[in-house]
Amino acid sequence: MPPIYGANGNSPACRETTSSFPSPTTSTDNLSISRRTTMTTYAIIGSGAIGSALAERFHAAGIDAVIANTRGAASLQTITDKFGSTVKAAELEQALHSDVIILAVPYDAVPQVAKRKSDWEGRIIVDATNAIDFPAFKPRDLGGRLSSEIVAELFPGAELVKAFNTLPAAVLAADPVKESGRRVLFLSGNFQEARTTVADLIARLGFAPSDLGSFKTSGSLQHFGQPLVALNLLKD
Repeated sequence: MPPIYGANGNSPACRETTSSFPSPTTSTDNLSISRRTTMTTYAIIGSGAIGSALAERFHAAGIDAVIANTRGAASLQTITDKFGSTVKAAELEQALHSDVIILAVPYDAVPQVAKRKSDWEGRIIVDATNAIDFPAFKPRDLGGRLSSEIVAELFPGAELVKAFNTLPAAVLAADPVKESGRRVLFLSGNFQEARTTVADLIARLGFAPSDLGSFKTSGSLQHFGQPLVALNLLKD
């Protein structure tokens, strides 16, 4: 069986080179102000390989977050037994009121998450998915569109950033700080402020963020089958 990348799983083959929730009734204006003036809340959606890796990094960095899936909080005991002092289990509907929501689910499961709400105004959606055609294990034919552009349309009002999708889960879970530098994580998206927020999070997790700019600027470089996927760089 071929290896799997991103929130759909991740390939073990990777080269290393040095180089509290807002209320559902909170107004969108207040949500934007909240992100600037109070502690940002984070949610990891998905408890598979990538979701578990992210939970490990949040815990190691001492950053509070919640983790949720479609099976309910009770199904997350294995993760909370390890990381529960910082990463708490939550029901999906509760987790989706967080400021920054990381999609660590398979690409085809994204619509199931998106339909839980009709208005995503004021939230940042972090797309950690990869659109893969199984069992051929090739990039999905999306008619020339980027998978993140399609994901963004499912979350009206949200600001989407592509991140956490290029490293194998085992590498993402490992300590990103090495003797020769910090492991690089790429990000891209059309909203500068949202990219800055996610880049700050990546840095707090111990990685070196590399902002590729807008989707028009970065193109498909960060998407499955392209040069940056499974590229494991260290920045001194």
